[in-house]
Order: sequence, then structure tokens, then C-alpha cells
Amino acid sequence: MENYELIRSQRKTLALEITKDCRVLVRAPMRLSQAHIDAFVEKHSDWIAKHLEQQRRRSASAPSPLSPEEIEALKTKARVILPEKVRFWSQKMGVCPIGIKITTARKRYGSCSGKNSLCFSCFLMQYPDAAIDLVVVHELCHIKEKNHSPKFYALLEQYLPDHKERKKLLK
Repeated sequence: MENYELIRSQRKTLALEITKDCRVLVRAPMRLSQAHIDAFVEKHSDWIAKHLEQQRRRSASAPSPLSPEEIEALKTKARVILPEKVRFWSQKMGVCPIGIKITTARKRYGSCSGKNSLCFSCFLMQYPDAAIDLVVVHELCHIKEKNHSPKFYALLEQYLPDHKERKKLLK
């Protein structure tokens, strides 16, 4: 059986989690017996092994963390490139965002608020131009369509017919 870290709380169910640093966490109710928890972990041993291996592969292929100076350089590059791209595409699409913000978000490359303010991650600058354009156009489409409905994707397709290929560049 795999070693695991046990976290007890006021929850009612058992849960498994594989962390980014390849630890196995088991979350359990306060009064649940150790034998029941061990049986749960044993029952899910195949799932644990599979997901641990996936996480180990991800960790091995992940780029090394950037220094504060490198992050600042990405922010500077984003402040130069993104406003120009937003200006170009917003004119072409006939939309008008109210502002642009550059963040250090790691899981989301862009977002559009309900008030049509755009946010972009500086880490987007690590990708090719075609991928950057995809994120910009995607967020500008949200000014017209606030969801990911078929109408949204039809709009995206209208401006970037190759959006599916471009999305592969972000993976």
C-alpha cells in the first residue's frame, strides 16, 4: 500500500488527492476508523499509482520556476505586446474593452470581466504569436458572448478559423 498523508476534518466523505509534489493526501472524517481508511486507500491503489505516475511525468517535463527578474521581463513584454494586439483585434471585431491588466496567473491565460475588462497572464508571452492571438481573440469574443456557447465558438471561428490548431500550441 502507498504511503499517504492523512488529514482529518469535519467532512462526511473520504477523498484522495495527488499533490504537485507527488504526495498522496487522504481527507477523512474525524471519527472514521484507520482500518476503514486503509481499506479505502487499498481499494484505490490502481488509481493512486496511475495518477502518481502522471504527476511525476508532469513534474519532470515542467520548466524550472522563473526568477523574479524573468517574471518582470515577461510582464514588461506583455505590457508592450498585448495592448497592441487587443487594439488590432478589437477594431477588427468591433468591440471595445474597458481596460487591460497583466497578472502573474499560472492557470488562466486570460479572462474577461462582466464589465468587459480584460486580464492576461504574463506567462502567455512564453508562447508563439498565434497562441497569443488566440487568447486575445477568445477574451474579446467574451465581450459579445459571456459564455462558451455554440454562438461563442461560432464567433471565435469567424475570426480565427484555425482556433483548434492554435489551442494545441498552449498545451
